Amino acid sequence: MPDRSARRWITVLLSLLCAALLWWAYVGFQDRYLRPFDNQAQLFAGDTLRLPPELAGPGPVRVVHFWDPACPCNVGNQQHLSELIERFADKGVTFHVVRKRGSHGQLPANLSALQPLDGLLGDEQVPASPAVAIWDRDGKLAYLGPYSEGAVCNSGNSFVEPILEALIQGRQVRASNTLALGCYCTWAD
Repeated sequence: MPDRSARRWITVLLSLLCAALLWWAYVGFQDRYLRPFDNQAQLFAGDTLRLPPELAGPGPVRVVHFWDPACPCNVGNQQHLSELIERFADKGVTFHVVRKRGSHGQLPANLSALQPLDGLLGDEQVPASPAVAIWDRDGKLAYLGPYSEGAVCNSGNSFVEPILEALIQGRQVRASNTLALGCYCTWAD
């Protein structure tokens, strides 16, 4: 039977081995699953953005989601978008999606209510995605920009809910030029 000092050394060595294994697992997890978040400043300018002729003019409040299937920033955004559809679709708001040119992918099933939108004029000027454009009932661009600011997107930090509420109540909103920090992917080819 080992004496007391030998048991103490064995305990210390086992503790160090466990600590090393935990550190190795932590670093491996971080390298594989966590992405660094860079605060990217993006200026969204909607001066040239226009709906295609078949949707232009008076109608419902229209929300257009700019979607790049390869962008990792979409992960948190898609749940928030699904909640927006649930909350506002029955209040006269229509939801559309513009997929980044040349990209391939399929939206999750919970976003099946998004209507594909082709022919949006000026979308090449959108600097980054995920982004959203909102037109009021008169067909005027009310908002262009991110869903929220920061690394995650939810109804707690969203710019979209207050704008939709105001438009549904008939109030004017003009926020087609915005600057925000967040998780974005370049939209232009």
